[in-house]
Amino acid sequence: MSTATDRQYQIIKQPHVTEKATTDTLDRNAYHFRVPRDANKVEIRNAIEILFGVKVVTVNTLRVKGKARRRGWAKGQKPDWKKAMVTLAEGNTIDVL
Repeated sequence: MSTATDRQYQIIKQPHVTEKATTDTLDRNAYHFRVPRDANKVEIRNAIEILFGVKVVTVNTLRVKGKARRRGWAKGQKPDWKKAMVTLAEGNTIDVL
């Protein structure tokens, strides 16, 4: 097995822990992560397999549009971001917290 490089650590920014993500983990062994917008599915799969030592079955990605924010007269926009939903092979788990 190869060692992790800086790029693999940059691809997996943080786990995305929500109620829906937790339910997805229990139902179909899928974990949600925030990833850079330019990361592709192959890079995400390789990073997860190397960093956590698990077997990835599928990787689904989606782009999340940033919400409009307002503070008084000032209008703003939260940045867009990308979410990766990684389904692991049966018997594999990731200790997220």
